[in-house]
Amino acid sequence: MHAVILGKNPALSEAEFYSFGRRFDLKVRALESNRNWVLFDAFSQVERYFHWLGGSLKLVRIIGEGEGAIKDLEYSKLFTVSLYGRSDWKLWRKLGGEIKRHFKEEGPAKFFKPAEVYSMPAELILKGFPEVKDFVFLFRGDGSFLVGETVKVTDPFELKKLDVGRPVQKPILSIPPRLARIMVNLSEVRKGSFLDPFCGIGTVVQEFVLQGLDAYGSDRDEGQIGAAKQNLSWLREEFRLKNSAHLEVCDARKLKRCFRQRFDAIVTEPYLGKPLRRNPDREEAIKLANELDRFYYQVFESFADVLKRNGKVVFVFPAYRLNGGGVYRKERKWLEKLGFEVLAKYTDYEERHRLIRDIHVLRYGG
Repeated sequence: MHAVILGKNPALSEAEFYSFGRRFDLKVRALESNRNWVLFDAFSQVERYFHWLGGSLKLVRIIGEGEGAIKDLEYSKLFTVSLYGRSDWKLWRKLGGEIKRHFKEEGPAKFFKPAEVYSMPAELILKGFPEVKDFVFLFRGDGSFLVGETVKVTDPFELKKLDVGRPVQKPILSIPPRLARIMVNLSEVRKGSFLDPFCGIGTVVQEFVLQGLDAYGSDRDEGQIGAAKQNLSWLREEFRLKNSAHLEVCDARKLKRCFRQRFDAIVTEPYLGKPLRRNPDREEAIKLANELDRFYYQVFESFADVLKRNGKVVFVFPAYRLNGGGVYRKERKWLEKLGFEVLAKYTDYEERHRLIRDIHVLRYGG
């Protein structure tokens, strides 16, 4: 039995986790869930594939329930304690002290204090994880709790390297590598050919390549394709990869002119409109969305020309935070007319953002 610790967007992280389970055929069976974590059974390969999750922080192997489970924890000279579902430093110190007393028979032990009542992956890696252990307490609403040990963490240093380490960077315009990984998992496609028709400097395409997928990318801007090629060349050298991607200068509304084959999945963030100087009102948001939809309609017509039957699309539409409060998310009935079934929708944004990513997962019925 395991638990996954969800990231800063819990709803999106949980959705990605279940998609990830289906994508890698891990037979995930949810047992309990909380805002911070999901308890589940799955094939043991979940530990092997965990690093391909973008939205989760830790994978925890459950040891037992209640304070009695502390006696089953494996000795570590240096450890920390992470509490989820409770934020109580006195409780944190109490549990750490109990673990230390338990370890006293085997040898000296110290526990370090993280920035919060839980350790983030970066803190653990810098302290020497996995030799340095992270003992986790998952609290339910009734005060009972599960005890476990972190066995895998996401590597924020690798994700940062994929973003700011590459030769060409566009931090405002390009999608974060973490989100690119989430979107690939939301497709639930494990093998086959993948296309990003708005590839820009290549963030999504580099994720295809990292995962050993049959990778394609296109953009109508020749300069962007040149930048994507530089970044992919860096990626191959830095991560010692043999595979690469096929890149084309191509208008996303005319994909069949550039690609002869059909794709199993399209994963992309398109042009989302001009930067907003202020939050729009509802009427302005409707106008902005309708103007972009005229373009997106042509793009999805083009998708139909190059997708396999039952092929998947993970596509970012814009939604808008309104100046009077609330969010405007447009319903697009025209997608069904073009043969696309909306399977799920998720939002991703930060409080300061005026524009919200409205991530759609779709299936093309042909």
